[in-house]
Amino acid sequence: MQKTIRYPAHAGTFYPADPEELIKLIEWAFTHPIGPGRLPKGHGDKRESIGYIVPHAGYIYSGPVAAHSYLKLAEEKRPESIIIIGPNHNGVGMPVAAYKGDAWRTPLGDVEVDMELAGLLVSYSSYLSFDSTAHYYEHSLEVQVPFIQYIFKGDTPRIVPITAYHQNPIIARDLAASIFKAVSENGVDLVVVGSTDFNHYEPHDITVKKDLTAIEMIIKRDVDGLYRVIEDYNITMCGPVSAATLMELSLRLKGGEPVLLKHATSGDVTGEKDWVVGYASIMFPRWQKV
Repeated sequence: MQKTIRYPAHAGTFYPADPEELIKLIEWAFTHPIGPGRLPKGHGDKRESIGYIVPHAGYIYSGPVAAHSYLKLAEEKRPESIIIIGPNHNGVGMPVAAYKGDAWRTPLGDVEVDMELAGLLVSYSSYLSFDSTAHYYEHSLEVQVPFIQYIFKGDTPRIVPITAYHQNPIIARDLAASIFKAVSENGVDLVVVGSTDFNHYEPHDITVKKDLTAIEMIIKRDVDGLYRVIEDYNITMCGPVSAATLMELSLRLKGGEPVLLKHATSGDVTGEKDWVVGYASIMFPRWQKV
């Protein structure tokens, strides 16, 4: 039986299509001054996180910020599966959509989709449904996969890609409840990668101020507060559901206070600060500090 594969839509634009060039750019992101400054050392023997917030722009803009999350993920115990949640920028397909198929392909090879876990989440959710069309052109999930492949060096966990067009807190809480049920009732070993960029296309100083206002709510795990400041201060954050799902899941799993690993804007990388996009890497620890 022929496999159902999601082919890359943005190789050659958001990141290189050539495997060697792609690896070089990922390593550039890790070693960049705005990045963590080093390559991953190897996996640990303990799960440290519930998940991470990561950006999803072209690697030359947001890669160094994303590398902070992927360094931490690389150096903790490998999960069996990674749920990747991101916004649906194109408005194609179902409002909240899980990919249905065998694998996602990137220039670094194929990554298996965890259809068993995806089926559980769909069955537990009031809004999530299977719809692959929502994923065909979406970049917010695709750009995460080469980073995941790189840090796991041929032993890549299975993935469950989920897009959300409706970005309201009801969807976030529903997804968090579904993931929590999969973990608590089925013992699923997973990490969640929530993909979002922060404020868009304003000067650097304004974007930093707006981003930090949203990040303050994320650190507090105040879902209603996050949506309130997004509206009150017109913060053009494209994936609040990705963040809010992690916030709610962290509360349900009694995780530790989220940790801001890195915040920067595209202007910090390019030097062009009149018209920037904000990016952040945020870790959601698995345990509360004692």
